[in-house]
Amino acid sequence: MPLLLGTSQSTCNILLPLCTNIRNQLKLYPMDQTPQASLKKIALNYGLALAFISIIISVILYVTGNHLENPWWASLLRLVVAVTITLYGLKAFKMGSGGYMSLGQALKTGMAIALISGLVGAIFQYLFMTVIEPDFVNQMMEVTREKMLEQNPNMTEEQMKFGLDMSRKFMQPGIMSAIIIVSSLFFGFIISLILGLILKQNRPEH
Repeated sequence: MPLLLGTSQSTCNILLPLCTNIRNQLKLYPMDQTPQASLKKIALNYGLALAFISIIISVILYVTGNHLENPWWASLLRLVVAVTITLYGLKAFKMGSGGYMSLGQALKTGMAIALISGLVGAIFQYLFMTVIEPDFVNQMMEVTREKMLEQNPNMTEEQMKFGLDMSRKFMQPGIMSAIIIVSSLFFGFIISLILGLILKQNRPEH
């Protein structure tokens, strides 16, 4: 009996830490829950990736002399990149959440990616207009003037001046940067909504 008692006591001493560890694990991950993906990490990684590729496109336009015209293919390329990056970001969130993602989570993730991308893009735009190409506004004014004359050759000088003054107000570095953030969030919402409706997978109710 003393031997049996000692053996049982030793066994309990060995199993006690193991049982405690299992109990703690069950507290961290209950049976009815699955791990939750890190929204901040996904937003930062994919938001920076989207901003980086968008900046590369802008640099290509600048080097090729197309930064004043903003050709249609550049806008289409930016849209394709935004959809692709957001898609991979939502898939990463869904995978990290055990295969589940609600529409609300998809919107939050996509908007967070768009916010990071918009902030970085706004900083780049501000530096571009103030440091890299400080004459950008004057160049845009000249392009705007030519387009206004093409669309309305009979425009008076007063009408021309009024139109150019209004355009110049919206082409200041601060305002342009703010517009980039707002447009990024707007398109981010639309893209996230569409992709979220496609990829959503709600957790089963118990």
